[in-house]
Amino acid sequence: MTSNGTISAGPGRDLRVAIVGAGMSGICMAVKLRDAGFDRVEIFEKADDVGGTWRANRYPGIACDVPAAFYSYTFAPNPAWTRRFSPGEQIHAYFRGVAERTGVLGRIRFGTEVVAATFDGAEWLVETDDGERRVFDVVVAATGVLHHPRIPDIEGLDRFGGPVAHSARWRPEWTTAGRRVGVVGTGSTGVQIVTALSRSAASVTQFQRSAQWVIPVPDHAYSRPWRALLARSARLRRFAYRNAAWQFSLFGRAVIRDGWERRLIAGICRLNLRTVRDRDLRARLTPTDQPLCRRLVMSAGYMRAVQRPHVDVVTDAIERVEPGAVVTADGRRHELDALILATGFDAHAFARPMRITGRDGITLDDAWADGPRAHGTTMVPGFPNLFLLMGPNSPIGNTSLVPIAEGQADHAVTWMRRIARGELTHVAPTTEATDAFNRRLREDMDGTVWVTGCTSWYIGPDGHPTMWPYDLASFYRMLRTPDDAEYVLDRATASAAVIRPPRVRSDPPPPAGPDPAGGVTPPPPGPAPAVDA
Repeated sequence: MTSNGTISAGPGRDLRVAIVGAGMSGICMAVKLRDAGFDRVEIFEKADDVGGTWRANRYPGIACDVPAAFYSYTFAPNPAWTRRFSPGEQIHAYFRGVAERTGVLGRIRFGTEVVAATFDGAEWLVETDDGERRVFDVVVAATGVLHHPRIPDIEGLDRFGGPVAHSARWRPEWTTAGRRVGVVGTGSTGVQIVTALSRSAASVTQFQRSAQWVIPVPDHAYSRPWRALLARSARLRRFAYRNAAWQFSLFGRAVIRDGWERRLIAGICRLNLRTVRDRDLRARLTPTDQPLCRRLVMSAGYMRAVQRPHVDVVTDAIERVEPGAVVTADGRRHELDALILATGFDAHAFARPMRITGRDGITLDDAWADGPRAHGTTMVPGFPNLFLLMGPNSPIGNTSLVPIAEGQADHAVTWMRRIARGELTHVAPTTEATDAFNRRLREDMDGTVWVTGCTSWYIGPDGHPTMWPYDLASFYRMLRTPDDAEYVLDRATASAAVIRPPRVRSDPPPPAGPDPAGGVTPPPPGPAPAVDA
């Protein structure tokens, strides 16, 4: 059954599929496989709940910086969002609800970490941390992008004494109201924390290494009548999704070309900075790079928060941590009761530290010795039937990752259908095609804002941006139309192919998908569930 209650087309041979990770992309992949008729799917999740980053992050003020209507699956719109930018607990509840309603929750093995996946020439051997080994035809790494916390090397950090943790390890029960709280970091997370704590903490000290551009995107609550209308009208839900996608298309165009969109966003950021009346504070908050060169911070309240008398922005480097205090290079001792490290993540780990071994014993670490690279953002040469969601060069800037995951999941389903029908047994990109793809990406980075001279987590180990330098319409077009000439296809023998005729799908084709570049694209590859499910 599909998510709208109809019968899907049978895939042919039912493949054994392992999905690593039960976050946003893992749940998406599982639903897409279920709707395509694949039943032998297992999801491995090292935590005790679904949701990925929205399960792990519980820091004060956590919210999505993408409009809620756009940060939703097309097959599961949510009329119950209470705000334009949803708080973290609502997003976590949304993903868990989707997993429950679609039956995905019952396929997840919680508390089970995949430590290794090895291709033996025919199948994948997946090993978990309890020593169990299972055999699969396909492995999907849905391990997320920002989930390996980056902990700064600060002398004495373990001697602080009070609550101290990375933002992704912060415990909600730790008290911050009426306390003196330090926040290390000025990215989106740091800005959200400072803005939230400025309303309740006795004092907030933000330790800034680099100033960030902040755009004042307004947030607002959704009224009950509006939510009731959304619940009753599928057409209105589609409008809300596409409207949010269109609004955010401005950022997608601004980062890839120097036009009016980039100038408009830069102008708004600079005007927002001018709302800081104190010249010394404004100077401290002024970045040296162009807006959008790093991930743009979105906050309507941060500039007001840092101007409150009990909030301080410190630009001197942290020298060491002492019990109950942070000492900066100027010799000041900042007395604190709690310390939150909003210091980001290793954005280039991808499927690692899981040990992945492909053909002829090559490991993913070997293949990525000069930096992560993939073909079409989803596959790596020498690793047959391995699919990456949110892999290298995925469009993960100021946009929603949900439609990105949907497009990549549909791409993987397209290949799995061909394997199930007996057309082939294994697929992996050629080295030549992958080299050409990555060479083209690198050449076409010229003109994007990411090469204008800044350091950020967008930059890979080789010094080049690991981003998508084109519009999103071209991204979905690439995923829909893979060229067989760019892949190594192991063909099935007649005796080995086990094929049963597919059933005809009874549900209507899905509507055209939203194009964040402003228009409407054809639906992603493969049978996707209806938008108003």
